[in-house]
Amino acid sequence: MEQIAARSGLTHEEVADAESRLFTLGLLRPSPGGGRVAISPESAADALLAPLEQDILQRRIAMATTRARLHSLSGDYLEARSLRSAKSSIEVVEGIDNIRAVLDDLARTCVKTLEALVPGRFPEEAIRAATPLDLETLERGVKTRQLWQQTTRKYWATVQYAETLIAAGAQVRTTSVLPSRMLIYDRSCAVLPLDPMHTAAGVALVRDPAVLSFLQQLFEHYWDRALDFSEEDQKSGPEPTGVERDVLLLMAAGKKDEAIAHQLGMSPRSVSRIVARLMERLSADSRFQAGARAALNGWLS
Repeated sequence: MEQIAARSGLTHEEVADAESRLFTLGLLRPSPGGGRVAISPESAADALLAPLEQDILQRRIAMATTRARLHSLSGDYLEARSLRSAKSSIEVVEGIDNIRAVLDDLARTCVKTLEALVPGRFPEEAIRAATPLDLETLERGVKTRQLWQQTTRKYWATVQYAETLIAAGAQVRTTSVLPSRMLIYDRSCAVLPLDPMHTAAGVALVRDPAVLSFLQQLFEHYWDRALDFSEEDQKSGPEPTGVERDVLLLMAAGKKDEAIAHQLGMSPRSVSRIVARLMERLSADSRFQAGARAALNGWLS
């Protein structure tokens, strides 16, 4: 070691450290006759990496075996899927994980159309989860129509979500009231919640042609009466609150000014003035038209 240090200009500690690293890499080995012998980098690499290469080879063999086993089940999967897709079937799926798996499968295999009724507000985490799959579906050329409630226009996250979908080619409309959550894939399978108040409890997959026809007509009924999300909001002024809202709700229910005044403890003249202001704000020519426009604006929700 002294000779090496002297010839290399290194300290004893540096020489010892270098020898240790060379031993670790397999570039130095003890000689049978004593001392140490240098090993070529190629031989050292073979000796050092052989166990890792063997482990990688075994893992590749295991992966290939697993892939072959999974591929061998493709026929069974397609047969089971064809049975599940029988036109006269109504299938019930329970459990949130099972529901998500089925919806993911339907979305990824949808090729023509996707129509959705989506009542209620969108949680931001739900928007983050749905956006990539929605964009992937649209990228495949699937014609997508989504119908939301009017109140979703009030939330910035939902507005951004709508703008993202519309920019990708989707059609989004809003209406004041929706009967239930519903998805229709390729007009051949509809997904309905078993309990509209608890959609995670379970869903029914409907493929019966007669029921599908009715559900499609129901979607078209609400779609034709809805407002495009991209349209500029009607210039109807601020949403009424307090007494104005109470009068509007009773007016939409078909109550006359005298009945409204009696129920709210006001004079008929005061009620008439409020009704006149509301109709002017809504640019309505009749009480019926005022109620319809108020509902479209989400003021009756």
